Amino acid sequence: MSSKEKPTLGGTRIKTRKRNIAAPLDPAAFSDAVVQIYLDNAGDLELIAKAIESSDLNFSRYGDTFFEVVFRGTRTQPGTIKLDEGERHPYSIFECEPTREVILPSVIYIQKLLRRRPFLIKNLENVMQKFLQSLELFEEDERKKLAIFTALAFSQKLSGLPPETVLHPLLKDNLVAKGLVLSFITDFFKEYLVDNSLDDLISILKRGKMEDNLLDFFPTTKRTPEALSEHFTKEGLLQLVEYNEKKTFEVKLKEMKSSLTTQIAEEADVTEVIETVKQHVKDAKFPDIEVVRILWDVLMDAVQWSGKNQQQNANSALRQVKTWAKLLNAFCTSGKLELELVYKVQVQCYEDAKLMKLFPEIIKSLYDQDVLAEDTILHWFAKGTNLKGRQNFVKSLEPFVKWLEEAEEEE
Repeated sequence: MSSKEKPTLGGTRIKTRKRNIAAPLDPAAFSDAVVQIYLDNAGDLELIAKAIESSDLNFSRYGDTFFEVVFRGTRTQPGTIKLDEGERHPYSIFECEPTREVILPSVIYIQKLLRRRPFLIKNLENVMQKFLQSLELFEEDERKKLAIFTALAFSQKLSGLPPETVLHPLLKDNLVAKGLVLSFITDFFKEYLVDNSLDDLISILKRGKMEDNLLDFFPTTKRTPEALSEHFTKEGLLQLVEYNEKKTFEVKLKEMKSSLTTQIAEEADVTEVIETVKQHVKDAKFPDIEVVRILWDVLMDAVQWSGKNQQQNANSALRQVKTWAKLLNAFCTSGKLELELVYKVQVQCYEDAKLMKLFPEIIKSLYDQDVLAEDTILHWFAKGTNLKGRQNFVKSLEPFVKWLEEAEEEE
């Protein structure tokens, strides 16, 4: 061994890892401590918020318990909403008056806490889900307070509270069947719309994937458009009724267009297509003018247009008119509806460059197929009110109108 080498001990030194000894869960002690803060400050939320901020309570571990104390005055037994034994305070949300003025301070108080401890939003979400899943176990006024709180929480944009996870538990079959969900959601809608627009409410419902399913809140025996309109009208939510009617109309309109598109693509018999349209009109109570507009849109959408060949486009459009003239004729049953069809053709020819020069040919074809009457064409020519491309279209239709007038004079 060299004199410069230092002696070493043989073998390998093994370091022993210190174990993390987890402290046992003690939600009861945490609950009692929070309750005591409420009691010490006589329910003053500003003082309570300051006391909580300066405390060393373990909120990351007992977040659910904290919100149980906020809502119920004490913690609940695991897996239920039944109150557990222990200290309780009388300043909880469920103990206050069921009005927005009284509940709003609690929402603002929670908002302040969440800004300092954003991780608690998940705990609030958990507790609200648990309560909403157990609506039948609460008294009527407690359900109302919960609905008001939920509405105010979304109204105040409570630190990212997600509608999709909070509201989804409402659609439990047993809660819906008992009418509890309808009562809750009605209170929620009424309260939310006090300070917010219908568009804001629809935005929340969309995020919760509920905007198309308002009827799902109704018991199955009352799940009809008429029952929905009657209920929300009675509750003073007429704007919601109008929204739902419009949404239902759009859905049925889309269904009819889809059916028509399929039948036309498959070249179904005209009589069969007419019956399909009549059934849709009967079921959805579509206005006659809307039907005429849809028919023309669907027929033109089914045409295989050429990118450059103008003559080919003209032939395709005129062939479509001739093929389905009987369908148009079945629903253009008055001068007013015929005029609407002319306006529809006018707007489409104005907005689609490849159809710009086809206007007079399409109008003449519709006349030849007895879809448009002479009087309708002359009325449009002299007094038409839609200005889109009118000047050019009137000029292009002059020869045909002149022919109609001369034919009338000869007769």
